[in-house]
Amino acid sequence: MTPSDDRLHQVLLDVQQGRCRIDDAVQTLRALTAAPAGELGFATVDHDRQRRCGFPEVVFCQGKEPADAAAIAVEILARSDRLLMTRATAAHAAAVHERLPHATWHARARCLSVAPPDLPQLGRVAVVSAGTADLPVAEEAAVTLRLAGNLVEQFTDVGVAGLHRLLRRIDAIRAANAIVVVAGMEGALPSVVGGLVDKPVVAVPTSVGYGTNFGGLSALLTMLNSCAAGIGVVNIDNGFGAGYLASLINHGSASRPQQR
Repeated sequence: MTPSDDRLHQVLLDVQQGRCRIDDAVQTLRALTAAPAGELGFATVDHDRQRRCGFPEVVFCQGKEPADAAAIAVEILARSDRLLMTRATAAHAAAVHERLPHATWHARARCLSVAPPDLPQLGRVAVVSAGTADLPVAEEAAVTLRLAGNLVEQFTDVGVAGLHRLLRRIDAIRAANAIVVVAGMEGALPSVVGGLVDKPVVAVPTSVGYGTNFGGLSALLTMLNSCAAGIGVVNIDNGFGAGYLASLINHGSASRPQQR
């Protein structure tokens, strides 16, 4: 069944079991059978994104009025079973919670999410971060991965300034189907990890660092110039993009029969 079919089945089941009023069900059914775009005046929600790409449209909250972001969230959930909002502030969280009290606020990740019950988790992705200051970006990647249905294991504060910390965990990191590596400063950690594993590495430069870090540019250039193979690089502080890409890699690996 498609995500819309699943949602339709759930609405009818909720009515049958008395968990949903008929008027509310009618409103939901109208949304499910509406056009693939939701027109809000200030935004056009792409309801067909989940069918095309496997994940619904993600709301980038930075620059959006909290009330507008909340209205977009409600529109997405009218026809989807999950919601992800990135770069959200406490004001965005307050506005969303007024409309969607069950939404989860991930303060460190600066994300809001709504997850379907019993979300299956396939395969395994490791999220490796160099320092504690890199955790907001690493957490954004982890929230994205979990909402996309991945089993996630995080390895924090294992930067190259104390290489023994990474080596102590490398066997567990190697067991993942894909690895997200988040680092600021000089951004050397993905190169080190890439030389120790046989899995794809998604490198994320962060804006953490002193003046000549240039807001993450030095880390970005280090990762782009890595001599280790098997590393792909996303934009500065783009934990969401890294998590999304690693999810695609992991789901492709998890769905294939293992060769022996």
